[in-house]
Order: sequence, then structure tokens, then C-alpha cells
Amino acid sequence: MKPDLSVDFAGIKLKNPVLTASGTFGYGYELADLIHLKKLGGIVTKTITLEPRQGNPQPRIAEVESGMLNTIGLQNIGVKAFVEGPLEKLSKTGVPVFVSVAGASVSDYFEVAKILKMHKCVSAIELNLSCPNLKKKIVCHDLPLMTDVIKQVKKVSKVPVIAKLSPLVTDIAELALTAQNAGADGVTLTNTYPAMAIDVKTFKPKLSTVKGGMSGACVKPMSVRCVYDAYPSLKIPIIGCGGIMTGEDAVEFILAGAAAVSVGTASLASPENLIKVIDGIEEILKEKQIKSVKNIIGKVNS
Repeated sequence: MKPDLSVDFAGIKLKNPVLTASGTFGYGYELADLIHLKKLGGIVTKTITLEPRQGNPQPRIAEVESGMLNTIGLQNIGVKAFVEGPLEKLSKTGVPVFVSVAGASVSDYFEVAKILKMHKCVSAIELNLSCPNLKKKIVCHDLPLMTDVIKQVKKVSKVPVIAKLSPLVTDIAELALTAQNAGADGVTLTNTYPAMAIDVKTFKPKLSTVKGGMSGACVKPMSVRCVYDAYPSLKIPIIGCGGIMTGEDAVEFILAGAAAVSVGTASLASPENLIKVIDGIEEILKEKQIKSVKNIIGKVNS
């Protein structure tokens, strides 16, 4: 028996629950020669802003034990160039496209969403409310500001709006519930964790901004906990994110309450790891003789 891996995420039909993670898969179309994109559940683009951003100076990536630090600074070509180039190419992949969006103000988020509204190939907007490598405040740490961003984007968006939240809060369930109450159709839990590393040969930080975002296998237990804590309070679905390297990792997030997962650092190591995660989920369901991945969402035996 071949298990059914399909899921319905906020009304979006996904052939399987595995998405790319924002910032780790480029704009999405560039890796078509390395991986069969149609096998993916969906593609989450790198974060798009209203105006082009050059990002932070080099060095902005550092490999560390069990993970990676980054301080990219949301480098991107801006929304107008994005819809004229990468989005047009993404529309031909046949895979749901989730566009990650950030801004320096509420109006920035609104204007980007208004432009994206004109393009039918956009399946969802993922609001980057939690990027730790911007110098200004993290949006989701200011609940009124976060609420305003979500409400304004919801006014103009024709597709589901997903709030990507920071793990750096005392109560992730309260934060996720606030996003739901503001109108979010789903949440992504979570983003990277602030961290730093120092080169003992030069005595200098390994990143140009000193601190950056930590991702990779080492953050998975903390991210699984975030999903588990938030799931009982929510009526909207969760994308689990943080340290997923294998199918087993993905199933942990699903058991904790995630309806879908996004894979980041593992896809940087090898894009083919995305397919291995999908295959790994299927193998676990086969072993357990479970007919559908939907049957295990939030079903951890606690």
C-alpha cells in the first residue's frame, strides 16, 4: 500500500507536506537542473522586499558544528523585478509557490502584497515577521505591529497569508494565537536562532555583522517544541521548520502538530535531500501501515 502524502494547507492542495524553506532555495527555479521540482509539495521563495536589497557585507555565512550561521540581510532584486523574472519562471514549475515577503514598514508589506495579487501563480504569502539578521526590531516581538502587518496584507491578498514567527519569545503559543486572531491563515514555526562564532586564528567574528541566525540539525529539538506548544491553541495549520535533515525529522514535526514542513539547511548541503525527506516520510508511514500522513498530524503519544 502506497501511503497518501497529500495535505490541504489553508486550502492549498499539496502533493506532499515538504516545502523548501525561505532563503535556502534561491528564488526556486534555479535548481531545476539539480532536482525534479514537481516532486516537491511546494516552493517557498527567498524573501522579497518592495525595493531591491544588497544584503549584508561578506562574510555572511559560517559553517559551525551541527549547523550554519547566516547573516544574508535579505538580499533580493525587489518585487517588481521578481514578478517580471523569477516569478514568471516559477509559474511554469507546476508546484505551489509561497512568496516570502518582508518590509521596513507596514506599508512596505502592503505594497508588495498588492503587486503579488496581480499574479495568479502565487499560492500563498509567507510574511517574514521574524528575521533576526535585520538591524531593526523583529516585527513579531511587537504584537500590535505584527497584528497591523497581518491585517493590512489580508486586506489586499487573494491567497492565504502565513505568519513566520520567531522562537525568541516566552510563550510561542500566545504569539501564534495572536497571529491567528489577526487573520493569519497559517503560521511557520520557526525561524533561525541568534548566535555567533569567533575565528580563534584572527580573533574576529566569523560573520560581518558579528551575530547571525543559527540553523541546522542542532536547532531541531527547540523548533519541534515550538510546534508542540502552539498546536493545541490553534485552528490554523502550522509549517514546521528548523533542523529537518531526514524523513524522521519531518515526521517528528508532523507528530508535534505541523501540517507541512519546510527544509532549509539540508537543501543547501544537497538539493536532493528534499526528495530524501519526502521518501523518508513515505517509508515511515509504510512501516507503520498508516494510510495517510494527515492521520499523524499532532498525534504524538504524550
